[in-house]
Amino acid sequence: MKYLHLIWAALFRRKARTFFTLISILAAFLLFGMLDATRAAFSSGDSVIGVDRLLTTSRYSIIQSLPASLGTRIAAVPGVAAVGSANWFGGIYQDPKNFVLSFAVSDNFLDIYHEIELPADQRKAFDATRTGAVVGEPLAKRFGWKVGDKIPLQSTIFPQRNGDKTWPFDIVGIYKAAPGAANGTDQQFFFHHKYFQEANAFQGIGTTVGWYVVKLTSADKADAVAKAIDALSANSDHETKTQTEQAFNASFAKQLGDIGLIVSAIMGAVFFTLILLTGNTMAQAVRERTNELAVLKTIGFSSRSVLCMVLAEGVLLLLLGGVLGLVLAGIVVPIVAKGSGGMLNLPPLGMQTWTLGIVLMLVIGALVGLLPAIRAMRLNIVDALAGR
Repeated sequence: MKYLHLIWAALFRRKARTFFTLISILAAFLLFGMLDATRAAFSSGDSVIGVDRLLTTSRYSIIQSLPASLGTRIAAVPGVAAVGSANWFGGIYQDPKNFVLSFAVSDNFLDIYHEIELPADQRKAFDATRTGAVVGEPLAKRFGWKVGDKIPLQSTIFPQRNGDKTWPFDIVGIYKAAPGAANGTDQQFFFHHKYFQEANAFQGIGTTVGWYVVKLTSADKADAVAKAIDALSANSDHETKTQTEQAFNASFAKQLGDIGLIVSAIMGAVFFTLILLTGNTMAQAVRERTNELAVLKTIGFSSRSVLCMVLAEGVLLLLLGGVLGLVLAGIVVPIVAKGSGGMLNLPPLGMQTWTLGIVLMLVIGALVGLLPAIRAMRLNIVDALAGR
């Protein structure tokens, strides 16, 4: 620490160059923080809350419906405690930009998803209201909804029998997601599947469901129960694929691409460029200070001291820009999440992101400072002062 003033003075010897280098480092770690939050959002489906649930969908495509009669047969499989169902609705509120994750669900759906915390009186009102809907608290705040409001949702797929795609709903409950629930649980809109069936213009919709949610008596029976359920429809025109919620969420995310690989590839390119940029900055800074470094050695600084000072300069440069970048990412990520209207449920930057970021700063700082530091350590005083 006694040499900090020398390191600081050397770092800001060329203020403009240092400033623009810091901006580049800040931008790199801002991008790192935002991409890591994105990666965390896509991997947040690994919640332990849903380990005792399975999802049964069409083997061929999630958009292909399953027979409603299959639910009774699934319920009879040993190890199954309850069976619910859901259907995608895809609602839009007032403006096409206001997309709402909306689902028509069976009467027992909320019982199976125990992480959905709905007050008892509101649950009773939901059961008693044909057009009733319950929404997550953040979603309600987003649109200013409250219990008792009558709101219209326009379906992106399903018209009513009169041809109108705008469906009226009564908000009868606002729920909270229990701690540990999967990311996005509190951003959903649920209404009665019976209402969806009765008012739907599509023929045959009353005899199908989108997918089944299976509550298990024990999470240990997941594999055996999944195989037994899929055997019910083997060689039929509605073969099924049953998997855990974690597996389903992971496979759904992979339809968009391997998020982890995409993030790693982008950050690899960014940090490689950053190493080249800051490495050039450090090399140029040391070349410009050859005479100064020779003077330091002349007045008694050891080669090791000079080595450590140049290395510390590189690390300090990365720490200054990197920490500012992660702080800015911590500010920007919630703003982006809020601005997306709930479509991007980005978690705040956690300790894991900060730890990895600090490690990267230290490693990159040491890498970019290593060659200039070795050059400074090996500097010959007579040659340096002679300009050779």
